[in-house]
Parts: sequence; C-alpha cells; structure tokens
Amino acid sequence: MVVWFANGGSRLLALTPAPIEKLAFERIEFRPQEIVLHVRNEGPETFHVAQILINDAIWDFSIAPDRSLGRFGAATISLPYDWIEGEPYAVTVLSGNGLRHETTVDIAMPAPSPSGRLLTAFALLGVYVGVVPVFLGLLWLPALRAAPRAWVEFWLALTMGLLVFLGIDTLKEALEIAGRAPSFVNGVLLTALGAAAAFLGITAAGRALSRGEGSATGMSLALLIAIGIGLHNLGEGLAIGAAYTLGEVALGSFLIIGFTVHNTTEGLAILSPLVEGRASLRQLALLGLIGGGPTILGTWAGAFTYSTPLSLLFLGIGAGAIFQVVRILARAQAKGGSALDALGHGRAAAGFIAGFLLMYATSLLVAG
Repeated sequence: MVVWFANGGSRLLALTPAPIEKLAFERIEFRPQEIVLHVRNEGPETFHVAQILINDAIWDFSIAPDRSLGRFGAATISLPYDWIEGEPYAVTVLSGNGLRHETTVDIAMPAPSPSGRLLTAFALLGVYVGVVPVFLGLLWLPALRAAPRAWVEFWLALTMGLLVFLGIDTLKEALEIAGRAPSFVNGVLLTALGAAAAFLGITAAGRALSRGEGSATGMSLALLIAIGIGLHNLGEGLAIGAAYTLGEVALGSFLIIGFTVHNTTEGLAILSPLVEGRASLRQLALLGLIGGGPTILGTWAGAFTYSTPLSLLFLGIGAGAIFQVVRILARAQAKGGSALDALGHGRAAAGFIAGFLLMYATSLLVAG
C-alpha cells in the first residue's frame, strides 16, 4: 500500500496541495573570505535552491552535491564573501517556488578548525570550568567528617537537592535546544530516549556495584554520583564549545567564573556518601576526573563537531543518570523504604531545600 501510494496512487485522489517547504540551517561557518552554509531539506517534497541572499543582496554561490534536495537531503553551500568579524549577517535561501527561508547570525566569528593551539585552549577551558571546580568541591571532605554524625542525613539530603537541580537544569537546556532544532530530529523524544537509556543503565550499574547488598553504599554510591555529574558536565561542555563556535555568547570572564562557582558544589555532592567511610587520595582523584573530565570532551565536540541530535541525546543521558542516582541515594538513606521516606524528616527536608537553593544561587552567576 505504501509503495503504491508513493508511486502514483495518490493521484487517484485528484488533490493538488500547495507546496510544503521546510529548510533547516544546521551550521554556518565563517572562513577566510567565504561563508559556508550547511542546510537540510525537512519538507516532504524536493527542495530546489534557486538563489542566496546576504543582507538582502543576491550573491553568487556553489552547492554540493546538487541544487535539488530530496526529503532529508543535505547540501553544503559556499559563498565567496569578504565578511567582517563581529558584524551581524542575514542569510536568505530562495527556493524554486519563490519562498524565502531565512536565518540570522548575530556575531560573525571565524570557524575554528582543529589545531594544537585550539585543542589545548578548549581543553584548558574544560579543565577550568569542569575539572578544577569539582576538585575544589572535594576539599569539603575534612569539614564534613568533622561535623556531628547526626548531620550525615542532612548532607545526603543536601546532595539530593543538588542533583535534582542539576537534572532539572539539564532538561531545561535540552528543551531550549529542541526548540531550535530541526523538526525532523524530534528533539523532545530524542532527549527522552537518552534519559530512559541512562536511567536503566545506572540502575544496572548500581546493582552491579552493590554486589547483592540491596543498594549501593559508600564508594560505589559516590562513583554513581560522579558518573551522573560527569554526563551532565559533558552536555555543559558541548554548550560552551558550541556557543564559541556559533558566536551566540561572548565567553567573558564573568561567564567562566559563574560556571566555576556553580560547578564547585558538584564535588560536595560526590563526597556525601563518603563521610562515614574511607577514601584514598587516589580514589578521590578518580572521582574528580569522572565528574569533571567529560567537560573537556564536551568543549572539543561542541567547538569542532557540534551536532544538535548528539547534544540532545547527551543531555537526555545526563538527566536520566542524575535522576536515577537521586533515586538510588534516596533509597539508600531510607534503608530500603520508599524514596520519599528519605525526606520525611525535618533535617533531611531542610538539607534537600538547602542543596536546591545553593545550586540556584550559584546558577545566578552564569550569564547566557
């Protein structure tokens, strides 16, 4: 039936619908005296590229592989243009039907290409924003161990508040990207797929680490928290690298300092399960690298190979991992009872709210 309808059967209905055109601008690169557009046809019909306008002026161009794009077909359009760094540009693609498809670049920035200098620069940025803050947060361990043992419940609940905020913040970032993503990507469901996969994956990892003890405790729980935070920071690194490449935000000192202070609290979340146990410096260093190291990978991927579908998938994975870690942490604190039972006491409830408010307060330092 599908083959019949697609190969002429629809003509029996005698319908002549208006042309449906949807063109997605996946990426715009500013190279020396050249602007390169990466576009994809989202519509159900073949899209024919007729003309290109830069700031409402018709411009010569070359296109590969072809001017005609089938459904989901992609093309690379190259325009010789002596653009000026820092200036805004409006790009318009005229179709064969005379319809306009427009996008705007607020700030033109040179497209980075992988080199030793840029790889080092983005790696240092990831270290500064992700790795160093997590290690600074690990310095809380002596203070936590010096606190009265009755406050362990408070610190665990505070960790849950920190993680819940991170999970919600990750989903918010994913929804913002999904709103700008091409419709064929189906960003919301792609994010949900990543979240479900991570949730089930962390569940399996928690069972393996607990080794039949019923729930993860101590170092194994700290490891799960570090994994969840690391996946979150991977998405954060993607956002930072892509923001630089796309010229959407200026990576000024205030933004970097804001991310640094905000991420320092993540080290505190990793420590809470270790208050009553032992942890060597080597183990703490490993936890810090797991929690902060993915930021470096994210900045590289975002700067040089940014992909909207991959960003949504990774953000979904980060959110799903974080929420499952919260569930494991709550059940461990409730000693096998309901996850909500872990917050049923005044001190635990106060810790959860304090953790959430702490993350909210530091998030105010992040501009963008």
